[in-house]
Amino acid sequence: MAKVRIETSAGIAAVRSVLESGADAARTEKATAVRYLLQLLGDREPGATVEVRIPPFGAVQFMEGLSHTRGTPPNVVETDALTFVDLAEGRLSWGDARERALVSASGSRADLTAYLPIAWRG
Repeated sequence: MAKVRIETSAGIAAVRSVLESGADAARTEKATAVRYLLQLLGDREPGATVEVRIPPFGAVQFMEGLSHTRGTPPNVVETDALTFVDLAEGRLSWGDARERALVSASGSRADLTAYLPIAWRG
């Protein structure tokens, strides 16, 4: 079954809306923005070495290398929607997010420094 993809124009509009509205952004806008950014992250480097989770909106596995087949992967990154959008935009650095405990990252390859910010403007 093919994955449902978010259209570029809808994704860009959602990310802009969340960046402008912050915590007041509509849940549907947050969901679309997060899913679009996760889609771009997965497109950038296919694979299954690292899993990025943004509950409750989505997750993506990416990065080539050893992959897992069952259970929790060895490299997991998890954060909330607004932090993820700020990281993707470059408003927040990976180091600052880690230092402020806004991101949980486990595993030797669970460092997104090289993948942030995400080029989302199309």
